[in-house]
Amino acid sequence: MRDSVDVAAWQAALLADMAHEAALTGERPLSSIFFGGGTPSLMPPALVETLIGAAERHWGFTPDIEITLEANPNSVEAARFADLAAAGVNRVSLGLQALEDEALHFLGRAHDVSEGLAALDTAQRAFGRVSFDLIYARPGQSEADWEAELARALSFGTGHLSLYQLTIEPGTRFATLVAQGRLTPADPDHGATLYECTQAMTVAAGIPAYEISNHARAGQESRHNLTYWRYGDYAGIGPGAHGRRGGIATLRHRKPENWMSGIGRNGHGIQSEEPLAGEDRAREALLMGLRLHEGVDLSRIAGSSEIADDALIDHAAVERLTALGLIRRSGPRVQVTAAGMLLLDAILPEIVTV
Repeated sequence: MRDSVDVAAWQAALLADMAHEAALTGERPLSSIFFGGGTPSLMPPALVETLIGAAERHWGFTPDIEITLEANPNSVEAARFADLAAAGVNRVSLGLQALEDEALHFLGRAHDVSEGLAALDTAQRAFGRVSFDLIYARPGQSEADWEAELARALSFGTGHLSLYQLTIEPGTRFATLVAQGRLTPADPDHGATLYECTQAMTVAAGIPAYEISNHARAGQESRHNLTYWRYGDYAGIGPGAHGRRGGIATLRHRKPENWMSGIGRNGHGIQSEEPLAGEDRAREALLMGLRLHEGVDLSRIAGSSEIADDALIDHAAVERLTALGLIRRSGPRVQVTAAGMLLLDAILPEIVTV
């Protein structure tokens, strides 16, 4: 948040947007709050404290509420960590992305390794729970390179790690470099080797995957993200925020000025509210839940979507993939195995029929 931002106006708008959602969803206490998008760690700690206080008054909190804030690992944001912790934040997620300066430059990050690790140290002293992310399968990264980098990451002792393979998204700088022949993506077989290495090392360190790219010590899983992957309801507040509310997909205006104008007109910043058909709800629940190590409970999805169990998945495909060791089936629960996670993008369209 820049100094030129009118903090008082911003605060009033966020509080109004929150009040609108609370009036529609206030019957259940909150188990998590997630400050994400942009640079939430640059919000004045007093604003963060005000928002947390308002959320508690509207909904109430579960005794062990998780309050996460995303932060860039630089000295400017790290300087606010102690005040943010005092404001009520108890978990921070740092975008380290790499532990090599050359890789950080390639990824377009402004911080270097020393600044990132200093921010991590500050975070670990300020917050009870800390997570950070790394991107691997970078061009030219060997198995030994990644093993050394991941071993260093595991040595810091955080309770949660997000470990993503580099993907080339259309329209990005990386896609342009690939098209120009200036960047060669990692070979898929090499990526699979690095993935298997990642699983073995994190399991050995007591921080196994609970989702395809997210690893945690027991009890340190991101509660907020689990709600999303388990297809629970969540209120999205602020510019560009998505939400799910009782089978309705909500979307706030992305541009801050449009969002603020909407609040001035309507008392909220909602751009659209789309009721989701049972098939849509079931599909989303399957596509997200099958990313989790715990898998999905078909009876739960059938009950919440009013779609029959038999219509949710292709049972013949599940049997075939189970025989190959890629799927595990136990009653209504379906899980993708560790070997299957390597092929998740191919497995999902094979088995999801809604």
